[in-house]
Amino acid sequence: MLHTPEEDLFFVRNIVLPNQQVTVAITGEHIIGFIAVNGDWVEQLYLDHAWTGRRIGSRLLAQATAGMSLVKLHCFQANTGARRFYERHDFRAEAFSEGSANEEGLPDILYVLRR
Repeated sequence: MLHTPEEDLFFVRNIVLPNQQVTVAITGEHIIGFIAVNGDWVEQLYLDHAWTGRRIGSRLLAQATAGMSLVKLHCFQANTGARRFYERHDFRAEAFSEGSANEEGLPDILYVLRR
């Protein structure tokens, strides 16, 4: 765990929401996923694991990036489920890194979608 819940809440309230276009998936009173886009970048896409496989992530991605001719994002190399998801949506791996540029220090991939 890199951050405390309080630090995560501060980040979402003060960085993500005011500076990125955020779309939230809700069922009943529960947030089950969200996507945050800034310019050409998908900065974050998260879905509650219990809700995967229901096309919610696909709908979030399609809605948030509609009209964008170029979409970029980073994905951890070890996250094989996310890699399959992005590749199914026509993203192409353009660069691999050892993780020195991300906070977690984990190897990642730059994915790009050109429409």
